[in-house]
Amino acid sequence: MGLVAIGAGMAALACIGAGLGLGIATGKAVESIARQPEASGKIQTVLLLGGALAEATAVYGLVVGILIIFMLK
Repeated sequence: MGLVAIGAGMAALACIGAGLGLGIATGKAVESIARQPEASGKIQTVLLLGGALAEATAVYGLVVGILIIFMLK
């Protein structure tokens, strides 16, 4: 039962971490666009790439956590 709780914790931490990271990145991107509006295209491109990578790590953590929960039950 203890390992199931560890799996659930891993899934929660992965999702929380990705959410925080995306929030911080979005805030910094908005600040950057406000300072240099002419660079908004490049900033948005990098933001989307970073957001996709952050979401991918969240999904991997969620999948690993769910596998731990259901495989060790």
